[in-house]
Amino acid sequence: MVIPVYNKELYVADTIRSVKNQRYRNFEVIIINDGSTDKSLEIIRQHADDRFKLYTIPNGGVSSARNYGIRMAKYEHIAFWMPMIGGIKIIFQK
Repeated sequence: MVIPVYNKELYVADTIRSVKNQRYRNFEVIIINDGSTDKSLEIIRQHADDRFKLYTIPNGGVSSARNYGIRMAKYEHIAFWMPMIGGIKIIFQK
């Protein structure tokens, strides 16, 4: 699962909690901090566990962050977390 984050300090903890509460456990979560200038990075570090891989890149926009996450993913199938629509929406196959 790829989660791009840019200045989402109000939502990122709930997002991480939601992912951690999934019944299915055999997955990797790649969080791309897209150059956030708020407390998003600090909050991610507080809430993520060892299933989460965190990368920080210079701000390049959500498409750039997603593409970076795809490159970092080790599995063939990738889901994108889309908080504005209430959860996982797009499944991508490498």
